[in-house]
Amino acid sequence: MTVQDPYAALGVSRDADQDEIQRAYRKLARAHHPDINKDPDAEETFKDVSEAYAILSDPEQRRRYDAFGPDFRRVPEDADPDMWARSRAGAAAGRTGPYTTTGGVYTGGSGEDIDFEELFGGIFGGRRRGGGRWSTWSPSRGADQETEIEISVEEAYRGTRRTITLQRPEGRQNLDVTVPAGVTDGQRIRLAGQGGSGDTTGDLYLVVRIAPHPRYRVEGRDVYTDLPLAPWEAALGTTVGLRTPGGEAKVKVPPGTSSGRRLRLRGRGLPNPRGAPGDLFAEVRIVVPAEPSETERRLLEELASASPFDPRRS
Repeated sequence: MTVQDPYAALGVSRDADQDEIQRAYRKLARAHHPDINKDPDAEETFKDVSEAYAILSDPEQRRRYDAFGPDFRRVPEDADPDMWARSRAGAAAGRTGPYTTTGGVYTGGSGEDIDFEELFGGIFGGRRRGGGRWSTWSPSRGADQETEIEISVEEAYRGTRRTITLQRPEGRQNLDVTVPAGVTDGQRIRLAGQGGSGDTTGDLYLVVRIAPHPRYRVEGRDVYTDLPLAPWEAALGTTVGLRTPGGEAKVKVPPGTSSGRRLRLRGRGLPNPRGAPGDLFAEVRIVVPAEPSETERRLLEELASASPFDPRRS
């Protein structure tokens, strides 16, 4: 993980609710998106913001980060937070203070007995041999690894499959990966046991990147798209078809709609396996005929003569 503190990356407090986290992410993602911000550091900042949001928007990942800190992905799933903290404290003390060994129990300089089997055994798979003496109790674990995969907005909506190639000591290995429906940009997919080699194998994390799209813009789970309208459709109101990542939807345009108005289609954004889906926002863009016909020109001239409407004064 490159982001050490996702709360700091998003500029929110540790007790921030999901709405506050989402607002902060949208603001920062919009400001630092590489398609908008051409600063050389913008892309890296955008990745950090996306990574922070992926952690804090997922209740389980947030809980584990709060419990174990930046290394939470390396901590076994069944580890107890209090025991982990005690083990880390004991390990730190072992580097700075004198310890002696008596029957498998280490005695610190303060005289307090610390049973390392209690502290480390359940977490690191420690074991002792006869006589209470410690042998190799901490097997080496392969490093966690990370790689990015790019998918389209449509694939993020419905899910997809990818074949990735891993370089192993014994040669190349192809791995089929299922990307579930509803993934967001920056979200991680954990492939247990597919990381670096050791006595136990590390994990591989796939970081999902949603590719730029000519029709859609994605922020979190919300999707934005343009809705072109003729002037008379916007003025009189209408119902039109609109392409969305999930298929065509009908949009009701109220009379008197102007350019820039956003029409919200609830639940038509990216799905959410653990909660409410995102929304789709159709942003109205009024388009006029580039070369109006004689009839169109005549009717527009009649309208111009008859209407007192002045858009610069309204």
